[in-house]
Amino acid sequence: MNTKSVHTFHIPVMGLAYTIDTPIRLAHYGISSVISIVDDEIIEKMRIFYSEKFKLKWKPISTKNLDYRAERITAYLNLVDDIVNEKFTAFKKDLVRNNEVLQKFIGMLPDFTPVKTRLLQFISQNSTDTQTLNEYVNTHLSPGSIDVNIMTKIDKENFRNGEQLKIDYNDAHASLRGFAKSKLSSSVVLSAGFNPKLLSYIEQFEDFYQDRNNECKKKIIIKVSDFRSAMVHANFLAKKGLWVSEYRIESGLNCGGHAFATDGFLLGSILEEFKQRKSDLIASAFALMVTALQHKNKSFPLEPPMMKITVQGGIGTAEEHRFLLENYDLDSIGWGSPFLLVPEATSVDSETRKLLAQSQENDFYLSNISPLGVPFNTIRNSSNETIMRSKILRKKYGSSCPKKFLALNKEYSQQGLCTASKKYQDLKLEELLTTENHVNLEESAKDQEKITEKSCLCVGLVNSAYIEQGIEIKGEKQGVIICPGPNLAYFDKEIPLSKMIQHIYGHTNILSDFYRPHFLIKELNLYVDYFLKSIADLSVLNLPEQKKWRRFRQNILDGIAYYEDLFKHSLFFKLQSKIISGELQKYKLILEENCSTKIN
Repeated sequence: MNTKSVHTFHIPVMGLAYTIDTPIRLAHYGISSVISIVDDEIIEKMRIFYSEKFKLKWKPISTKNLDYRAERITAYLNLVDDIVNEKFTAFKKDLVRNNEVLQKFIGMLPDFTPVKTRLLQFISQNSTDTQTLNEYVNTHLSPGSIDVNIMTKIDKENFRNGEQLKIDYNDAHASLRGFAKSKLSSSVVLSAGFNPKLLSYIEQFEDFYQDRNNECKKKIIIKVSDFRSAMVHANFLAKKGLWVSEYRIESGLNCGGHAFATDGFLLGSILEEFKQRKSDLIASAFALMVTALQHKNKSFPLEPPMMKITVQGGIGTAEEHRFLLENYDLDSIGWGSPFLLVPEATSVDSETRKLLAQSQENDFYLSNISPLGVPFNTIRNSSNETIMRSKILRKKYGSSCPKKFLALNKEYSQQGLCTASKKYQDLKLEELLTTENHVNLEESAKDQEKITEKSCLCVGLVNSAYIEQGIEIKGEKQGVIICPGPNLAYFDKEIPLSKMIQHIYGHTNILSDFYRPHFLIKELNLYVDYFLKSIADLSVLNLPEQKKWRRFRQNILDGIAYYEDLFKHSLFFKLQSKIISGELQKYKLILEENCSTKIN
């Protein structure tokens, strides 16, 4: 996050392309957002698109170049930076010259902030002192941070002329290098697990190191689901002289995209641990970092750099937003899925946006379509789902796999296959037919479905951006995959940007009258359902599995106990207190009385 940010929210990465150009759209308002830099192909196409739109010179970067992936990422990020700075300069001039623009911007700011208070004074005084206003704007406003996201699991080895390239050319490594070589002064968000080789690679780039003034050009953000993961990452990087500037806590299940469930730890309990132990995290990492920098003969700060704690996943009201900021001393709140309904903010085609607005609670579900083998939040009746059903009816299975970013399975090839690819599914289905217990596909419909339900995320998650911008889509028709969190079920219409921001800050309400559960209760519901389904799907549990799921259940129960005490003493959510209390009791009874005997 920009240290001078005027906002208390940010827009997290969504899919591969839903936020691919969000900084270009919104950063001049001071809104920080995150670009996925997994897919160099759409990055190159968007670079061409925006170069032509803003009448800028460009040269194509060919895949024949050895380091084309990193080069494309660097070039696009530099372009985004140029466009954002140009738009921000023009916006500042408009604020000073145009009273209507200034008033509209003030309406987008949170209350009780010094910037809003001072700008309101300029309005109320009808001041003609544009020089003073200009100086204030230049000093106190800055564009939102242009951050980037790398899923650490997407680190496939690459080959050229049949020879494996060195690790620097792995997908995630090349993405990191592309960001590191860009002129951006922002952060890389590392998500989806612990990749020690990738984390170690950061050492090579000077921009990631702190100086004596606690400044560094490029910062590290780690997306985590619990405190233990944060401590592991903090100490690992600190031993290399690197500082984690932010931990971005995400709900395990009440989120968009891939869902990495915790061991039953609920979001509130996790946030409480961060609040109580943040000083431990800072002290441990700082001591290790200083020692490492001394060994490297590098300058080091005399006191710990800033470490931010932020959260995202399922937040939907201004009261929930304020509660998180105040109760857990957080620095920013991530609002993701609701921005899929904001045309000014995200790259979503009109048909998909209409589907999102019209879909009901039961249409949002946790699927098994991801080739990574991780549960994936999506929505029913997407164009991708329709096309896949049609293909399966015609006994056409799998994708042509044109991009191969998820070609990580090495059952049949050292170079890896994607489990959503036609080649992999044909081999797996043939293997299924020849297995002794599977004489024909009719007898193994469930096993067949497990193979054929995988979807090509690499194509499906970028098609919406191509459609919206009118960029030609080549190759096999695959439709759009969309990955909203369950929270989007309660937002039912297209939302102008100004209205969305006013909703976040409590100046208006864009939710309909029908019941929306409290975001912490919704997550609890998702964890209880996840637990019961997981138990039901297992025919017999061995002793280690019994211990695992007993611990999982107990962690949920401990979370419920924490919530009972939290809501009893909180000044927030008084109008919902009876409903919340009743929901907590309901889920406690479900876990205590209706739990499967398999784990007892």
